[in-house]
Amino acid sequence: MKHSHIVASHTFRPLTEIQFCAWVAQAIPGDRLEYHRGYLAVDADKVTSDLDPNARAELACLRDRAFWSETAGLVHLVQQRLGPDCFAYLAIARPKTSRTERAVAQLAEAA
Repeated sequence: MKHSHIVASHTFRPLTEIQFCAWVAQAIPGDRLEYHRGYLAVDADKVTSDLDPNARAELACLRDRAFWSETAGLVHLVQQRLGPDCFAYLAIARPKTSRTERAVAQLAEAA
């Protein structure tokens, strides 16, 4: 059985909630953004995270904003498994409609 290895083509830099909001507000349908790499449930948790408290709190805000953006119909959230306990968390921009205009305005205010 052959095993394939995934090699990252770039070094992942942590994203802030504000950067995420700015991206969602200006993204065109189909644009993709990797907003986290790791294991989000573990990395954002107060008990299990290895991140310092400020970075963990920022990641929790980012996680919550990503979920809110999906609920508002602005993005699809997907995961790509990179290896054991390691995932790329992706936001894929959806078309903006009259139904999502208010959500986009709220994102612009947050950014």
